[in-house]
Amino acid sequence: MSFTKKLSLEHVVRPARSGSGRPPVLLLLHGYGSNEEDLFSFAPALDKRYLIVSARAPLPLGPNGYAWYNIAYREDGKKFKNDKSAISSRDLIVTFIDEVVELYGGDPNRVSLMGFSQGAILSYAVALSFPRKIQNVVAMSGYIDQDLLRPDYAKGDFLKLSFYCSHGEVDEVVPVQWGRKTKPFLDKLKIENTYSEFPVGHGVSPENFEEIKEWLTLKVG
Repeated sequence: MSFTKKLSLEHVVRPARSGSGRPPVLLLLHGYGSNEEDLFSFAPALDKRYLIVSARAPLPLGPNGYAWYNIAYREDGKKFKNDKSAISSRDLIVTFIDEVVELYGGDPNRVSLMGFSQGAILSYAVALSFPRKIQNVVAMSGYIDQDLLRPDYAKGDFLKLSFYCSHGEVDEVVPVQWGRKTKPFLDKLKIENTYSEFPVGHGVSPENFEEIKEWLTLKVG
């Protein structure tokens, strides 16, 4: 594991440990209030052919907590999200991908995203807005926020894009009903995708992680 502050986002890295040539890149995007070490705990169990980079979101929330965009509560108790901040993070992630590819020698044609919760929402936004940059997406406990997509996203070239989407059946943070909308949305765009649910809350069950590992291994080629 190595640390660097040279790029647009602070991050940790696990170099590819097998394979030849430029390795496929797997970029991990954590959830609201977490940090780059969270999803990086998955790295030892993931396919060794991936160059794995786990990024820290740009907005500090407190000790060791960060966010991709701010969420607040209005007087009526409803959540308010800062779309401008979210779109800024979306574009920052795209810039960061280019930096990672250049600095660590990753394959620009084999970039995958893995995001949880807010990180999943941003993964959807990046991939659907810039589909030529992304090959695969693992989106856990998130949803597609159309406010964060580029206005012309539907005209994108999605031929090489593939999604693995999962959600907890009793998610208390991001309702499972929101997650269930992802498959019909992606189907309408004729994007390859799979959707799974598990009997958990806002988290990743062992069974969910096993599916993710298998899916990423199938997609690494």
